[in-house]
Amino acid sequence: MKDWFLVLAGTFVMCLGFVLFINPYSLVPGGTYGCSIVLHSLFPSVQVGTFGYFFDIPLLILSVILLGRRLGTKTLVSVLTTPLIMNGLSLLIYPDEAALQALDASRMLRGCLDLSDHLMLATLMGSVLIGMGCGIVVKGGATSGGSDIVAMIMQKFLNIRFSRALLMVDGGIVLAALGVFTAEALGARSVTSASPVTLMLYSLISIYVIAWVVARTINGSKDDKMLFVISGGDLQPLHDFILGPLDRTATLLPATGLYEGADKEMLCIVVPYKQVDAVKRKVQETDPSAFVIVTDAYDTYGSGWKSLPKDGDVEAE
Repeated sequence: MKDWFLVLAGTFVMCLGFVLFINPYSLVPGGTYGCSIVLHSLFPSVQVGTFGYFFDIPLLILSVILLGRRLGTKTLVSVLTTPLIMNGLSLLIYPDEAALQALDASRMLRGCLDLSDHLMLATLMGSVLIGMGCGIVVKGGATSGGSDIVAMIMQKFLNIRFSRALLMVDGGIVLAALGVFTAEALGARSVTSASPVTLMLYSLISIYVIAWVVARTINGSKDDKMLFVISGGDLQPLHDFILGPLDRTATLLPATGLYEGADKEMLCIVVPYKQVDAVKRKVQETDPSAFVIVTDAYDTYGSGWKSLPKDGDVEAE
């Protein structure tokens, strides 16, 4: 039930980001809905969410045929309900069909959320909501489909790294949007006062922010630190501090100094960033001559930390 709640809540948050802050200003944050925004500018009678079906359903079929991926029920629900929620929200916030087709920000919610003169704010707010929504969906054990499927296909058949393939796909969508919006501007049909180049620059910012927020939402702050304490003295007070007030544990390894050949003790411990100073102060009290290394712990699994992923789990890396 928790996973289902996360999938549906994440989908709703993602749709809010698109409908309130991205779609009305013709920003193109990559992915299938970036393509949908471009197509809506050409065919305004079809809603952005509806165009999502045109891309997502064929991509899901390709995923099964070319990648052999087994589609989970939660992924199918996420992909199929996103356009419905997006279209429903659009119907609610615009007063009539004309405003809906034009995605007129000045008439959205009676004009109380018109950010036409504050495109950076719209870009950041929309990107944060979309990134949070996508991250929550993944934490619920689903994926939002879209351009990542194209990137996976490119990785498998063209030997291109996934991250580079995804950048190529999203970059291609942004370039296509630039061409379409430039043509509209020349034809005096532009839906926004911003120039096509300005919109594309904001779109690139949006792509970066979404990727950053997705990673942050899924993986957390990633501020765990690994400390190695190497000492030839008695570290028993440090052991007691780690097991007692710090409420952690550590790994004790025998070591030998290369220069002196003396026996030493090496202690390996992972702690949250806020506990690093406490450990360093205790080391200074116990053995001021100890050698201490502090490095990032990208991910930590085990007792007291995250559980190791099971086969079939959606990974957030």
